[in-house]
Amino acid sequence: MPKKAKNHSKTPKNKTHSGIAKRVKTTGSGKLMRQQAGLRHRLEVKSSKETRDLSHDAPVAAADVPRVKRMLGI
Repeated sequence: MPKKAKNHSKTPKNKTHSGIAKRVKTTGSGKLMRQQAGLRHRLEVKSSKETRDLSHDAPVAAADVPRVKRMLGI
C-alpha cells in the first residue's frame, strides 16, 4: 500500500476555549446567554424576589459578544 502524502499546507484547527464554553450557551436564534452573578453566598440576606430574578439567564453584553464568539469559535 502506498503511503499517503502529508498535507502541510493545512492550517491548524482552532480550539474552543473550554472555560467560556462552560459559562455561555447559545440560543436557537444565536444569542449568547450567561448566568447572573450574586447567587453563590449570603442568600439569607437577599430577598426572595432578588434571588428569583437573579436565577434567570442574562444575555452577554454587546461589547463582549465579538470576543466571546471568537473564543467559542462561532
